[in-house]
Formats: sequence, C-alpha cells, structure tokens
Amino acid sequence: MLTATPEVFQGLDCHRLTLPCGDSVLVALHGAHVLSWVSQGRERLFLSPANLWGGQSAIRGGVPVCFPQFNQRGTLPKHGFARTMAWALAGSRVDDAQAHIELVLKANAHTQALWPHQFQVQLRVALQPGQLMLHLSVHNTDTQPLSFTGALHTYLAVDDIDLTDVTGLQGQAEWDAVADVHGVADEALYFDGEFDRVYAAAPGPLRVQDGSGVLCIEQSPSWGQSVVWNPGPEKCATLADMPPDGFAHMLCVEAAQVYEPIAVPAAGQWLGWQRLTVS
Repeated sequence: MLTATPEVFQGLDCHRLTLPCGDSVLVALHGAHVLSWVSQGRERLFLSPANLWGGQSAIRGGVPVCFPQFNQRGTLPKHGFARTMAWALAGSRVDDAQAHIELVLKANAHTQALWPHQFQVQLRVALQPGQLMLHLSVHNTDTQPLSFTGALHTYLAVDDIDLTDVTGLQGQAEWDAVADVHGVADEALYFDGEFDRVYAAAPGPLRVQDGSGVLCIEQSPSWGQSVVWNPGPEKCATLADMPPDGFAHMLCVEAAQVYEPIAVPAAGQWLGWQRLTVS
C-alpha cells in the first residue's frame, strides 16, 4: 500500500498525494492547509507569492480551515485558531484511482486558554482524477455542548478575474458585506472591485467559469452558507501578504457557517464537506 510522500515546502512539513494520471495535492501540517491541487496539468488553487512563511501566521491562499470561528464574529483570533496550529498526520493511502490523507487537531493547553472545550477536529483530503474533496469533522469529546462557526476558505486560481463568473446561486438570499445590503443573488456573479458576499447555500452545484475552463463546486447541506470573495485592487493593496495584482488571479468560494453557530452535543459529531470537480 502506498502512502502520502513527505515534502518540505517553504520550510513547512507537508505531505503530497499523487495519482498515476498526474493529479496531485499538497497538504501542510501547519493548519492542515491544502497548498496546491494540480489537475489536468493546471494548478487549481491560488497561493499568494507574498506569503509570510515560517509556520507562525496564517497562510494566504490554498484552503485555510476556519475553526471554531468565522472571521471576527466572536472573541477568538480572526477565523479561529485551527489554521495557525500544528495538526498531526492521522493516516494516508494512495491507490491507482484515488488517494486520501487525514489530519487531526485535538484540544490542548493552547486551545483551552482560548476556547474552553474538549474536541477533536479531522480534515480528510480525498483526491480522484479531476476531483478534490475536503471532509471536515468536529467531534465533541467534552461532557458539555459546544458550538462553532467556520469555513473551508477555498482560494481558486483564475486566469483573469475580469473574465470570471459564478453561476448557481440565482435567487438565493444574499448579504453584500461591502455595502451592508441584503438582497437575492443574480443569475451570474461578476467581479469589478471588492466583492464580499454571503449567500444562503444553494441546493445544487456552483459553476466557476474563468475563461479557460469550468470548475463545479458542491457542499454538504450541513454548511448553511456559501461565501464568495475577491478583495479587488484597492483592498488587495492593503494586504501585506498579497502582491498588488493578486486579486486578478484568485476567487474565494467557501463552504461556510457564518450566521448561526453549529451546535454539537456532548460526545456528538458534525461533518461538512466541499467538493471541487473539473468540468
């Protein structure tokens, strides 16, 4: 049985899954962060070349795991602590047609000081030809309930944001966080300047068309919302870990829980997933 291949990337301990077709995924133990997904010879995730590496700060790009807090909606560090902590490798397997790797984060003295709960969070990264699937599970190992918000904060690589559109959200409730306006989603989303919107999760897949291809994005019903974000040129210029033109080559489409926290009873478990498929 083959397993993931250890690799060091920008000083971080990582593991790579590679299929015979050439598709691959690279995952760092720091934050259980998916850094790269190559499919059909193309990098599908955006990773900022201006990142501040060193294993102390959050990584800009790839797929950050936001847990147990979305953004600044609470007293914890922005997007929670999971994305800046060391996770442990729980196992991996590589076969001819599929591969997966599992990483785990357990409550410890650092998390207890920030968030007084006993828990175990596991991320399973599964690779098939043309497809990447991310499973996030939260196990409450405490004797009291816990609640959390969060996201799989996926940064997609696009050729040109001006030529990119997203469909599949038409008619869904929409909150424009930039203008603080509530409404419903149009048939297609286009991007001209800062775009930061939260949508009620759609029942079907989303399609991201970026001029040279289409990516299909699905998420489990256990996530209540989908977030679509691009900083635009002005906001991008204020981000120290982004190049000035970084906004033009990325788009975040996130499986998220933003508004109402997810409650997990004592000894209970929650599972959420996001699936990306090259179309």
